[in-house]
Amino acid sequence: MKPDPVKQRALQQLQQRLGHTFQCPELLEQALTHRSFSSRNNERFEFVGDAILNYTVAKMLFETFPELPEGRLSRMRANLVNQETLAAVAVSLNVGGVLFLGAGELKSGGFNRPSILADALEAIFAAISFDAGFNTAEQTVRRLFAQRVTGADAEGQGGKDAKTLLQEALQARRLALPKYRIEAQHGEGCHTEFTVSCDLGELGCITTAKAGSRRTAEQQAAKQALAWLSEKYSG
Repeated sequence: MKPDPVKQRALQQLQQRLGHTFQCPELLEQALTHRSFSSRNNERFEFVGDAILNYTVAKMLFETFPELPEGRLSRMRANLVNQETLAAVAVSLNVGGVLFLGAGELKSGGFNRPSILADALEAIFAAISFDAGFNTAEQTVRRLFAQRVTGADAEGQGGKDAKTLLQEALQARRLALPKYRIEAQHGEGCHTEFTVSCDLGELGCITTAKAGSRRTAEQQAAKQALAWLSEKYSG
């Protein structure tokens, strides 16, 4: 596999973002290769990368939240290693721009498909471990997930995200569920910015937030709405 000069530069930039320069670049290329492109693809790498990711995130949560029981740690880990979160991390690294995809996947926008991005990210963790050892792969995961882990349970809510907490708070008060809308979208790929609103309907509260993914913007808008709701019903 011989990438063109543009893709080669993109691969170098990806390594810079990862904080790891491959001694064997072929490992990275295989990690980025979808089965639609070649029989020498990333599916087996993904198997190993999934184990590295789950172990590392579990260890990070164990260290960060020493008082939490196993059940809550498990729920938090599930929120951190799900497809949506992995795809968001992959987008931040511009993994989609360096994937090796077959013609059909290219035509159908496979470079933006969350499942493909998530699988490729896990495969990258495996490739790093094959290239430089498990400890290097673990440190890469730690760098990429540090902020997410630190903020995973900042409010002591058992790993529940802001949208879930807002929904539960509204249901407890027998109020209508919020409506989320994309108010604006600018840029492309890793430079995309979403402006999302969270409308509490009859309560007359509409919050807005901007972020690099729709999900993150929704979470931020929900967090603002939850704070407003808590203040309104305090006491």
